Amino acid sequence: MAQLTHSDEVSAGQRFEFGANWTRFLSLLNDDRIAQAEQSLRTMLGVDSLSGKTFIDIGSGSGLFSLAARRLGATVFSFDYDPQSVACTAELRRRYFKDDGQWTVNEASVLDAAYLKRLGQFDIVYSWGVLHHTGRMWEALGNVAPLVSAGGKLFIALYNDQGRASRMWWKVKKAYVSLPPALRWLVLVPAYTRLWGPTTIKDFLRFRPFHTMRTYTTMRGMSAHRDVIDWVGGFPFEVCKPEQVFDFYRERGFQLERLVTCAGGLGCNEFVFTKARA
Repeated sequence: MAQLTHSDEVSAGQRFEFGANWTRFLSLLNDDRIAQAEQSLRTMLGVDSLSGKTFIDIGSGSGLFSLAARRLGATVFSFDYDPQSVACTAELRRRYFKDDGQWTVNEASVLDAAYLKRLGQFDIVYSWGVLHHTGRMWEALGNVAPLVSAGGKLFIALYNDQGRASRMWWKVKKAYVSLPPALRWLVLVPAYTRLWGPTTIKDFLRFRPFHTMRTYTTMRGMSAHRDVIDWVGGFPFEVCKPEQVFDFYRERGFQLERLVTCAGGLGCNEFVFTKARA
């Protein structure tokens, strides 16, 4: 049987169109959000600059972190499975580094091992909140390991396993992508209430209606509304425990350098590993 394409998966209700969400986000991108992305890389990687480093962004999404890495001096290779995400990344390259020979943007899948093998190795392999959306997370985690050069760093973020809560969110996400677009509000509205209801009530009680939502920002640069859609629609959806990821990469010659967890709650745990030198 022929492998399904991205559009086939979307049409079959098996995949969320992340790129469509990112496309709408680009109008909100500004210098402050870019600066936050740069600071996120500096902090997690423990560097001031990426000058002289090679950086691959696996599942580049909006292209924001590819842009941040390029601005920090890295030679950047970006790819994504979603054609609209590829277009977003290419648009940021056009805006900020037009005709730049040190930033390449491609359309590809992290599950295509033959493609990855042709890319060689990189000083920094980056994939934030992506590999758990492939539908074959552990295969994807294994595929990225050979891309890291000896002594290089692997920076990934993966959804935290919350047990029953995670299984509930799997059903919510599957329902969202399975519905026709005109009916997705049936899932989105209850999810909005669950995710933002308590905070919104607190803002009203403090006589600051919707203050938190209006001032919302993250190191990822997303807006509050786009973040909710990205979370609710984010399917395929897999989760893991931090110790599972630690054991997986330790067996492949990696050492954990930095770990930032979501304290057992909703969201991603962030990992920075260093690959052992031969």
